[in-house]
Amino acid sequence: MTQQNKISKPEVEDDEIDLIALAKTLWNGRKTVLKTTLIFMAIGLFVAIFSEKEYTASTTFVSQTGEGKIGGSLGGLAAMAGINLGGMSSDSGISPSLYPQILNSIPFQKELLQTPLTIDGEKEKVTFAKYYTEIYSPGLFGYLKKYTIGLPGLIIGAIKGKPKDIVLNGAEKDSNVVTISKKEDKLIKILTDQIRLQVNEDDGYVTISSAMPEALAAAELTLRVQQLLQEYVIDFKIQKSKEQLSFIKSRYVEVEDKFKNIQKELANNRDRNQNITKAIAKTSTEMLQDEYNLIYGVYLELAKQLEAQYIQVTEDTPVFTVLKPVAVPIEKSKPKRGMILVVWTFVGLFLGIGKIFRNQIIMKLKNN
Repeated sequence: MTQQNKISKPEVEDDEIDLIALAKTLWNGRKTVLKTTLIFMAIGLFVAIFSEKEYTASTTFVSQTGEGKIGGSLGGLAAMAGINLGGMSSDSGISPSLYPQILNSIPFQKELLQTPLTIDGEKEKVTFAKYYTEIYSPGLFGYLKKYTIGLPGLIIGAIKGKPKDIVLNGAEKDSNVVTISKKEDKLIKILTDQIRLQVNEDDGYVTISSAMPEALAAAELTLRVQQLLQEYVIDFKIQKSKEQLSFIKSRYVEVEDKFKNIQKELANNRDRNQNITKAIAKTSTEMLQDEYNLIYGVYLELAKQLEAQYIQVTEDTPVFTVLKPVAVPIEKSKPKRGMILVVWTFVGLFLGIGKIFRNQIIMKLKNN
């Protein structure tokens, strides 16, 4: 035991000597640490002051879609009216996990570019595209970033020249191919960076957030994304039902015209043959009556199908419950000036300490 204590005591003393030497090294290099820290603090202050302001608005909603066969109150009312809905079923529609795919689709983004926004200093609302092509100014820090970090890209772009947009002829314009111009491509990249969509697959709710340099514009863009996304989901969900409704409606109108014509023809025939007892007159009336009964039966059945299809479209239409409506943000989401200043200060502090130890290591290597 005595020998172990003797061995451990020098180790403790060596540790104390190392800590004292470390503290002495830091104290001797305090001017370097202070200088580096102040320089980075100044850089952080510059970044914090001249970083572009950004406001973020968000909304949360959940999609409620019917599943299984159509029932409930609408099904009961339809049954009372003699309309059979037993064979009709409701699909689950688009899963919320596919919402990001809709958001990233070109047609969706091109519609968002035309979102009207309220911009401070403008008398009328301007579109997202017009704002970022004619009004928006990135500020001092944005210009510095553009002509420092982004300078190689500007040089390469100048060498390559402006790319030409694809010009479609008449046949190509009628096709289902979606095209965008270079200008639209740049705007879509800006738009994509400013919109976030998060899907909570466990609870089923969707959160949309949008960032803009102005608070009201951020809220308007978020609301437009929400409304447009819901329109796309509804259109996809009821597309099949609406096509069936359109077909039944056209057949109903066609048969309705036939029914009205045969109804008039039968009435005229009865008026003409009121006092006539000839067999040919009776046969003519009976033939018209049979045709009338046939068309009336088809007409009645189509009327039932039409009403059933209206109910089907209503049942298929998703209902969105907004858990958190869009509100105009009061506080800026960026820049977080205090956090920026603290981060840059700590970076300067650690670099200053690192510089001291680096110099010490270099001196030892030279001495050796």
